[in-house]
Amino acid sequence: MQAAFVAGFGLGISLILAIGAQNAFVLRHGIRREHVLAVVMTCAVSDAILIAAGVAGFGALAQAVPGLEPVMRWGGAAFLGVYGARAFWAAWRGGEALSVRNGGAQGARTAVLTCLMLTWANPHVYLDTVVLLGSVSAQYESHSGFALGAMLASFVFFFGLGYGARLLAPLFARPNAWRALDLGVGAVMWAIAIALLRGA
Repeated sequence: MQAAFVAGFGLGISLILAIGAQNAFVLRHGIRREHVLAVVMTCAVSDAILIAAGVAGFGALAQAVPGLEPVMRWGGAAFLGVYGARAFWAAWRGGEALSVRNGGAQGARTAVLTCLMLTWANPHVYLDTVVLLGSVSAQYESHSGFALGAMLASFVFFFGLGYGARLLAPLFARPNAWRALDLGVGAVMWAIAIALLRGA
């Protein structure tokens, strides 16, 4: 279970680190200390629901169709390879930074509804949580361990981003910080892809 938990945490944190509207939204609310708990809980619980759905669905599918397991293994490794390559390319290209636009104060209800829209209306969230995490989890004996690791990664990231925003904002306004982060993300994804191929 420990290996599955660590793999789930590593892949989960790697996927969630990408620059995006959701992370900028959380960062902005963290910097301004507006409804931080409501915003980070909305993001983390939404991720947990999607991860559970992906792991349960792909786990059941892998058991029902035994021949599907190697296909998912190789497909997951290929997907991680491409994702990792994109992270390395972003690091090499550079020039990206997380900007936090100023805006008027929002009520808690508006903040949560906006956060839900940024999460559930984003097609990439389904690809990352339901499809990718779900398919990779099927390669591990402990599906629940993998899911718990990925869920913990989501909670750690969003709470760290929301409550550590004032410290993180100046750092991640620098393109070089994102280059280093992209290198780390690429390395984690390729390491998990290699582990999947070795288990084939």
